[in-house]
Amino acid sequence: MRSRDLWQALSARRYLLSAWPWRATAYLVTGAVAGAATLVGLVVAVVVGGVLTVVLVGLPLLLLTALVGIPLARLERRRLRLVDRAPAPARPVRQPPATGPWPWLVTRLRERATWRELGHALLFALLLWPLDALVVAFALAAPLHLAATPLVMAAFGGGEEAKVLKQWTVTTWPAASGVAVLGLLLLALGGYALGLAAGGRAELARVLVGAPGQGDPEARVVELTRSRARLVDAFEAERRRIERDLHDGAQQRLVALTMALGLARLDVPPGPLADQLAKAHGEAGRALEELRELIHGIHPKVLADYGLPAAVADAADRSAVPVDVSLELPGRLPRAVEAAAYFVVCEALANVGRHSGADRAEVTGGHRDGRLLLRIRDDGRGGADVAAGSGLTGLADRVSVLDGRLSLSSPPGGPTLLSVEIPCEWTERFA
Repeated sequence: MRSRDLWQALSARRYLLSAWPWRATAYLVTGAVAGAATLVGLVVAVVVGGVLTVVLVGLPLLLLTALVGIPLARLERRRLRLVDRAPAPARPVRQPPATGPWPWLVTRLRERATWRELGHALLFALLLWPLDALVVAFALAAPLHLAATPLVMAAFGGGEEAKVLKQWTVTTWPAASGVAVLGLLLLALGGYALGLAAGGRAELARVLVGAPGQGDPEARVVELTRSRARLVDAFEAERRRIERDLHDGAQQRLVALTMALGLARLDVPPGPLADQLAKAHGEAGRALEELRELIHGIHPKVLADYGLPAAVADAADRSAVPVDVSLELPGRLPRAVEAAAYFVVCEALANVGRHSGADRAEVTGGHRDGRLLLRIRDDGRGGADVAAGSGLTGLADRVSVLDGRLSLSSPPGGPTLLSVEIPCEWTERFA
C-alpha cells in the first residue's frame, strides 16, 4: 500500500508551501535517530550476550534480541503516520495457547511476522538510517548552508569572506548573494527529494512491517485460514449447544414420560390396557436409550469434562473388539482438535468392529513437536479402502480442516494402521 497522502501532495502545485516537506523531513530525521539507537542497542545486546554465554546467562539475552523487531516495527508503524494518515496495521499473528511469558515467547518465535520484523530491524540498523541521514544532509542541510552564506559572511567573516561548505571561499557580496539564490533553488528541489525519499522509505516499511493489502495473496491465505478456524469453532459450539438442548430438554421429558408410564402400569389392573402401557413403557425406554446414544455421539460429556484420553478410553470400553489404549497427554488441547481426534478414533474402532475381523486393536499417541499424533492399529484382515464407503473420507476432511493429515496403511492380510497428525498447542495443563 502506498503512502497516498504524500504521493498526492507531491503532485500538487502548492507542495512546497504545505506541511508535507516538513513531515517528510521529520520522518527521515526520526528514522536516522531511531536507526542509530537500534544499532547501538543491538551491538551492546549481542556483545553482552556473547560474553555472558559462557555462564549461560547470555542465552536468554540473545534469545530476546531476536524479538527486537517487534517494538521497532510498532514504532515504525507509528512513524508512518507522518507521511500517510492511513494507519498501517500489524501483520496478523496467532494468539498464544495459554497465558504467561513462555507460551507467548514460543508463539512469537514461530511466527513468520516475527522474523520479518527482525529482518526489518537489521536492515534499519545497518543500512536504512545512514541513507535517511544522507538524504537529509544533501537535500536540506547543504542547501540551507548555501542559503545562509550572506549571514555567515556578515556574522563571522567581517563582511569580507565566507566559507561555502568548507570547500570554497566567497569574498564579495554579489557572489555570496548568488550562492544564497543557488541554495534556495536547491532547497526547493531538496523538498521534492525529501518527499520522494520519505515516500519510498514508507512503502518499504509497509511491505516489511505492515499488514498485506486486501489483494495480496498472503492476506487472502491468512483470511481464509482465520475464517476456516472460525467456522470450525462455530460448528463445535453448535454441536455442544444441540447436545445440551437434547440433554436438558428432550431427554428429561422422555425420562419423565418413562416414569409416568411406569407408575401408570402399577395402578392399572392386568388386561389389554396394562399390556398397551407396558408396550408404551418399553418403547419410551428404548427411545430414551437411543437419545442417550445420539447425545453421546454428538459431543460426549466425558470429552468435555475430562479431555481426550478419558474419552478415548471410554470409546475403547464400548468397542466390540478389545482395545489397548496408550495415549499420553499432560494437558487439554483445543476443543476442535479434541473433538476431531475423538470422532476419528470412534469411527476407526467402529470400522474395526464391523469390517476387519480383528481380534484386538490398539490406540496410541501423544503430543510432540506441536502436533497431536494418533495411531489406530488392528490385527484384522486388512484391505481397507477409503473409497469403499468406510467413512474415512469424511474423517480426512474433518482433519484437513484443522491443517491435519490422515493416512491409511491396510495391505491385504493386515495389519491396518490409521495415522492422524493435527497441529495444535496446549490450552491448559492438567494439575
